Amino acid sequence: MKIIHTISELREWRKTVGTVAFVPTMGNLHAGHMSLIHAAKAEAAHTVVSIFVNRLQFGQGEDFDRYPRTLQSDADIIAAHGGVDVIFAPDEKELYPNVIQQYQVNPPAIAEELCGAFRPGHFRGVATVVTKLFNIVEADVACFGKKDYQQLAVIQGMVADLNVPIRIVPVDTGRASDGLALSSRNGFLNEAQRAEAPRLFFHLSRMKKAIENGERDYSKLAIETVTDLRVRGWLEVDYVETRNALTLKPAASTDKHLVILIAARIGTTRLIDNIEVNLV
Repeated sequence: MKIIHTISELREWRKTVGTVAFVPTMGNLHAGHMSLIHAAKAEAAHTVVSIFVNRLQFGQGEDFDRYPRTLQSDADIIAAHGGVDVIFAPDEKELYPNVIQQYQVNPPAIAEELCGAFRPGHFRGVATVVTKLFNIVEADVACFGKKDYQQLAVIQGMVADLNVPIRIVPVDTGRASDGLALSSRNGFLNEAQRAEAPRLFFHLSRMKKAIENGERDYSKLAIETVTDLRVRGWLEVDYVETRNALTLKPAASTDKHLVILIAARIGTTRLIDNIEVNLV
């Protein structure tokens, strides 16, 4: 397993191998990342994992500076799970040589809803860095987790619209035994907050069951969830939304493929989660 820090070295390596699957990450790896890596290894002869904390996707007051940089332990975790061919770990000067990225990829209006409404510019930063990484790695396949459902939709749309020659593979959300979606931000939770955090998945599951049983008043279900979370001490509930799973537009009562998305803050930590509902 090689750790490569420069674009030129990675491109030289890429010339020598066949099919490549790619997993972009910001590091601080956990079991959810390992599921992405395992999925990638099943898709191609060679696998590349990038580790880069992308400043562009963090808004003012967000946790860019405190986001853990744990390259060595990340490499150890990957090696313990069978390794990959390459870990690509550039620094900021390597990936953004002009300091300010003058040309950026602007997603459509859907990126300004849901998480985008609370994190202005976030998905522009995601789309820009992913485009750069796709151009550098030249992978045949890239794996993205469904936990970041809106991000996955933005990347899928970008690849289709810009004719990027890469296949996107969605990977199911990794969860702890109590249902909490695995996330690097879980490490910011104290003991009491960690015990409360699975409440998000409880409500997603509750809402899914209600819809499967015929409930179509999505606003009512959302209000019930928000009310309970606030009573239990969640400081902010950014949204609880039922959307069309294919377009991310607000769900109609006739839609058959749905996704329920939630974002809420407990203590200082913002958590997101979602669950799909298929009514066919």
